[in-house]
Amino acid sequence: MAKSTKIKVEDKIISIFRQNEQDYICLTDMVRGEEGSSHIRNWMRNRNTVEFIGLWETIHNPDFKDVEFDRFRKEAGLNSFNLTPKKWIEATNAIGIISKSGRYGGTYAHKDLAFEFGAWISPMFKLLLIKEFQRLKEIETNQYNLEWNIKRILSKTNYFIHTDAIKNYILPYKDYSKDNEWLIYAEEADLLNVALFNCTAKDWREANPKLVEKGMNIRDIASINELVVLSNLENLNALMIERKIDKMERFKQLKKTAVSQLDTLNNKDFIKSLKKLSDKTYPDEVKKLRK
Repeated sequence: MAKSTKIKVEDKIISIFRQNEQDYICLTDMVRGEEGSSHIRNWMRNRNTVEFIGLWETIHNPDFKDVEFDRFRKEAGLNSFNLTPKKWIEATNAIGIISKSGRYGGTYAHKDLAFEFGAWISPMFKLLLIKEFQRLKEIETNQYNLEWNIKRILSKTNYFIHTDAIKNYILPYKDYSKDNEWLIYAEEADLLNVALFNCTAKDWREANPKLVEKGMNIRDIASINELVVLSNLENLNALMIERKIDKMERFKQLKKTAVSQLDTLNNKDFIKSLKKLSDKTYPDEVKKLRK
């Protein structure tokens, strides 16, 4: 299972983990110390609960067994009706509620369902649960969008300082503008390569056999600025293809655009211009929340 994160609601420490890009909140933690399993069973035997979790599955789970859901819905509310997480999962093939054993054991529910369980505990508990969950998402967003991106940019920048000699001395040089024969057989990818790097992929591979052995290609040595320009060139080339502009004219436009945009970007120091999206940062909180 993926690493668990934790939030605190009132005096309870509640675990959260991600599965299939979705957040699941531990219902057991929400009622720990209060006969938790009984609370969860009592919530699940409620008719409104059965209808809600069943409709959620109908929307989100293509493998949900509707026939079993209908049976539970008809029986819900009867004194003899009893529904446990395990029984619900096995009978309906549900994905919104998960029973786990081991270190992070307990009953977990998709956040949509967990918030409803929180409301069943009390309206105030639900509001506090949502508030802390949103705070957790803000912490994670801040961490990934700021810290991760800065580390990635600095790492890439240092890599290109180290490989600057490779770019200056190993890239083959040909006057592709004068020798147009290559254009006849050139693939669209090489049209962009020559416009940006002044080199086809084949020529680069022949000049850099050791890097090729490592699985690298011409675009792996691109700087951040060059990657930005490359993305723009791809869009421009696609537009010109739709307009049925011939290959020679497209190459001229691509080359002109590459030179102009690189000149602009290379005169900017984007590392110095990085800005926070929010004044809130939580460097210490991230460590506390993750195990």
